Amino acid sequence: MNARRLVVIGLIVFLLAMPVSTPGADDQGGSFLKDVFGIFKGEKLSDSKIVNGLKEALEIGTGNAVKVVSQVNGYYENPAIKVPLPKSVQKVETVLRGLGYGPEVDDFSRSMNRAAEQAAPKAKALFWDAVKAMTFEDARTILKGNDDAATRYFEGKTRDQLHQLFLPAVHTTMETVGVTRSYQNVYAKISTIPFADKLKLDLDGYVTEKALDGLFYMVADEERKIRKDPAARVTKLLKDVFGGK
Repeated sequence: MNARRLVVIGLIVFLLAMPVSTPGADDQGGSFLKDVFGIFKGEKLSDSKIVNGLKEALEIGTGNAVKVVSQVNGYYENPAIKVPLPKSVQKVETVLRGLGYGPEVDDFSRSMNRAAEQAAPKAKALFWDAVKAMTFEDARTILKGNDDAATRYFEGKTRDQLHQLFLPAVHTTMETVGVTRSYQNVYAKISTIPFADKLKLDLDGYVTEKALDGLFYMVADEERKIRKDPAARVTKLLKDVFGGK
């Protein structure tokens, strides 16, 4: 009995034995069909193809994310990733605006987000360097994982290093766009409000962490697009790896 006939018989037996009304039966059957015919056609993805496909996806995803957030208002006008006012400022924001200090509050908020936008391009090369260390087992686990599995793995492996490398860029940019000056202006106003919390804030660290939160959020969004939207798979390798997951 030849290999083709064995595959066909095995497929028929599997489908006949599967309870039609069992939840998830269609998914199991679809996966089985994909695996059987992939192996039969000799299209089973190689280890190197899986790894290279995932690395390419991460390079494209991080590149797109950095490009989006680096634009003017990339952070400031995106509610999902906008660097928010520190909680100590939020508590008295209404009072400050009521006293006519709204422009100072707005300037502080805008300047923090400008710092994030202008520092973000520094992350691109760091992201791509980190991708190179990914193993086959990492890639296979990620490929079969949740829609943001690659981003979460990537963040877990690189966030501390990215923070240390990103921090100087944020600090320099904040000085350029006047975050410290805006912060001092707001602090001076808050100091005149009775019972207001005193501002004890590491501005560099605060903006860096919020900037990275937003950046990883956008990377995860790009990953979901590549996993779910065929149009986002802009290379043949991505189509092969994610189309046949």
